[in-house]
Amino acid sequence: MKNTLDAVKSKSFSIEVFGLGYVGFPLSVRLASNGFKVRGIDINKQRIERLKNNELMDSELHLKNEFIHCRENKNLELETSPIKSEEPKIGIISVHTPIPDENIPSNKFVKEAIENFLETSKAGDMIILESSVEGGTTEEMEKIVETKGYKIGQDFGFSFCPERIDPQNKKWHLENIPRIIYCSDDTSYKIAEIIYKNVNKGHLLRVDSPRTAEVVKSFENAFRLVNISLVNELAILCDKLGISVKDVIKAAATKPFGFMPFYPGAGAGGHCIPKDPRFLLDAAKKYDLKFSTIENALQINFEIPKYICDSIQRSIEKLGLEKSVLVCGLTYKPDVEDMRDSPGFKLLNEFKKRNFKVSSYDPYFKKELLSKYLKENYLKSLDFENKNELADEDLKNISCLCIVQHHTKSKFRLMEIYEKSMVPFIYDCQSQFDEKPDSKTILDSLGS
Repeated sequence: MKNTLDAVKSKSFSIEVFGLGYVGFPLSVRLASNGFKVRGIDINKQRIERLKNNELMDSELHLKNEFIHCRENKNLELETSPIKSEEPKIGIISVHTPIPDENIPSNKFVKEAIENFLETSKAGDMIILESSVEGGTTEEMEKIVETKGYKIGQDFGFSFCPERIDPQNKKWHLENIPRIIYCSDDTSYKIAEIIYKNVNKGHLLRVDSPRTAEVVKSFENAFRLVNISLVNELAILCDKLGISVKDVIKAAATKPFGFMPFYPGAGAGGHCIPKDPRFLLDAAKKYDLKFSTIENALQINFEIPKYICDSIQRSIEKLGLEKSVLVCGLTYKPDVEDMRDSPGFKLLNEFKKRNFKVSSYDPYFKKELLSKYLKENYLKSLDFENKNELADEDLKNISCLCIVQHHTKSKFRLMEIYEKSMVPFIYDCQSQFDEKPDSKTILDSLGS
């Protein structure tokens, strides 16, 4: 390991990043841009071919110049598998961790990636795990390494440095977000410190236990889930009281301590927030404990799309309109193309159950990826028409425009539709629209 540390200091080693999604791709580009030899590995052959052809998704475009430069100077290779090397190797694992069920454990892809790395590794190599994992996973992965004849902390290093990333956040991004890290030994920590100096300037907080690091990551997203569920339940109460949840939040946010504003929406989606808190819940169950706060938050998050559908259905029936709705915004948050565990898909599914005529619009939607979207939203099938744009023709015979996400690409068109009264009824899940007295469109919102 000391030889590896010397190699890292002189950059005479290589890094293999497993998983080139929203965590692994920017990490690979960042490291390669700082002069490291990086091999980006992903089992998705289509993703590798796309990247080899310099075809980037919208969320990756801000790194296009750096990416192409790294490819041209040979600092960044893209492949589907690792290779043997006489030089020391650092494997960084940033693969997807699914919500566990009876068929797929949460560590399935982490385990596969680590076993893949070990097929070409040797004494002195090191693994850094960045994927969000269930408690006890890091120790389990260390045991897998030791089954290959290595001794963790002596001739093989292991670290857990859970990713922290918020796509499209203009203030906090890869380069300035502080990280926590567990390391099996001091030499491994020194190696990780050098690597992360080129990621986030080495702003690392070392913790002694891998389980501490695992719980920290899960707790961070549990905090967000609980507060999102809290504000959504508050929005429901405000509906009943006939007051505005925006007014309540705005007034509460004047308190300079002990309060952090969260805002209503159709529910928490994406890869992390609905999943990571379950790791705490599962850990509690192993000790016959109830983590009621998380259980309740998950249940509220599950019920919010149904509540929104109830509200829209009541309004449509009261107005005597046809049961037709266009769901606008299928990604889990604004200005990203990620549609995993999306509230938009939950709403589409709920409307279909109620025999609504449903259609959708999202500037990031790609028809050829529909089967992927359905799988990511735990749906076997879902019959709906997706509009390529919000043209006047697309709005004919639409009773309700249900806005789930306010994408920058479509916000001016959405406002135009409202101001020009182009649909009878708009329901704003994020309560972002202000009423326009001159509009004939009826506006309702969550917590209005």
